[in-house]
Amino acid sequence: MPQSYIKRILNARIYDLAVETPLEQAPLISARIGNNVLLKREDLQPVFSFKIRGAYNKLLQLSQAQRDGGVIAASAGNHAQGLALASKHLGVKAIIVMPRTTPAIKVDAVKRRGARVVLHGDTYDEASIHAQKLVEEKCLTYIHPYDDPDVIAGQGTVGLELLRQYNGDIDAVFLPVGGGGLCAGVVAYIKYMRPEIKVYAVEPEEAACLKAAMEKNRRVTLSQVGLFADGVAVAQIGKETFRVMKDLIDGVITVSTDEICAAIKDIFEDTRSIAEPAGAVGLAGLKKFSADSQINGQNLVTIVSGANTNFDRLRYISERTEIGEKREAVLAVTIPEKAGSYKDFLKSLGKRNVTEFNYRYADETDARIFVGVQVTPDTVDTSDRTEMVSDLKAKGYAVVDLTDNEMAKLHIRHLVGGHAPNIDNEAVYRFEFPERPGALLNFLTKLAGRWNISMFHYRNHGSAYGRVLVGMQVPKDERKAVKQLLDELSSDGAWRYWDETDNEAYKLFLG
Repeated sequence: MPQSYIKRILNARIYDLAVETPLEQAPLISARIGNNVLLKREDLQPVFSFKIRGAYNKLLQLSQAQRDGGVIAASAGNHAQGLALASKHLGVKAIIVMPRTTPAIKVDAVKRRGARVVLHGDTYDEASIHAQKLVEEKCLTYIHPYDDPDVIAGQGTVGLELLRQYNGDIDAVFLPVGGGGLCAGVVAYIKYMRPEIKVYAVEPEEAACLKAAMEKNRRVTLSQVGLFADGVAVAQIGKETFRVMKDLIDGVITVSTDEICAAIKDIFEDTRSIAEPAGAVGLAGLKKFSADSQINGQNLVTIVSGANTNFDRLRYISERTEIGEKREAVLAVTIPEKAGSYKDFLKSLGKRNVTEFNYRYADETDARIFVGVQVTPDTVDTSDRTEMVSDLKAKGYAVVDLTDNEMAKLHIRHLVGGHAPNIDNEAVYRFEFPERPGALLNFLTKLAGRWNISMFHYRNHGSAYGRVLVGMQVPKDERKAVKQLLDELSSDGAWRYWDETDNEAYKLFLG
């Protein structure tokens, strides 16, 4: 199967616009994990993403009549920028339909490159449906962001370059996957030229459409897709990309938001460049594979696929990085409410640094603190985090490990302020909704009116989705009515919610 793409890849004449990006060693992360890590720097393309390759290669294959008629695409950003620049280079009229949730940096970049932007819908799928309507209305040629042989071949030139650039043996390559265009093109070329090289696809846990398809041996559509790594937030793998990949890749690795954030930091420390979340997915998978497989001394390659992210998102990324690197533990600890207790607690931590400390007086007997503690990353034989928790319990402290508690990391750490003694029948819900101007007001309008809101926490993370924690006074015999309302509000897939009333972090600090 891969041989059908080799000629297409070799004949991709894209280098009057795209550039051959360097394959660089990453000495700091290499030393830390005991393997030689190489980064293919696609973030150095003119549009800060590999997408220029596929978009330009597709335009080059169009007839003159198709170019004269203009092109259109639906994209969350990187394909849009690539197509906009490629179209400008060839003098082709381009329309880009983008979800309203697309980060502003990407919308502005597309406009600057001469394309007309149409904002429609909250998701890529909604934008794509609208783009298809415009194809018929305006007789445009649709340029798919990934599920097209010429686009796949253009992305495959990344594989051609990296095999040429590194003379030594390559043990494994880790490729980020959204719709699959990059992975399909690169794995087709590598497996044809060097079949002994292992190739792994890497996806976010919240958007693992390839993993789901591999398990079912057919394409499936995810009911929910997390948008943190918006560049790879796809509900269904491409038809052609799956056909190419399913028999060629050696496995699928999924990574968490925290692991992606840690990989962004790793890339920054080795390159002084800031990858977007999708751009760091491959490295997150490489690190996870290295740790789980206990390999050492191998040559491992991944692609930094893009660097288009809103500056505002860095605050959120920074908060999650230490946990993703397993260098921070988040704990709820009960200490005596008396002078000297905090000092005694710090002594119990030994030489570990405290990264965060939240506390408010609650009663005369016990003080409950929310504390972040710097720990040594897990090794094969031991976990410093586990050891610390055990030590604290042995010394008589009541400890709850909240490191993996999403609500604690997103909301509780900003809310610790004591219990509300006069609040009865409080139910707590965590929400995500599309982040755009007026979104918070729209959210409150839909939610408010029937039950009193007793707690509210919202923080703009500069991302595609807003995150809110809400407490409402709801009698127990009305809880079903609340669920029915929330199910109706979330039925279109744009909203998501979780009932957090029984969450341990809430009970410890706010309930």
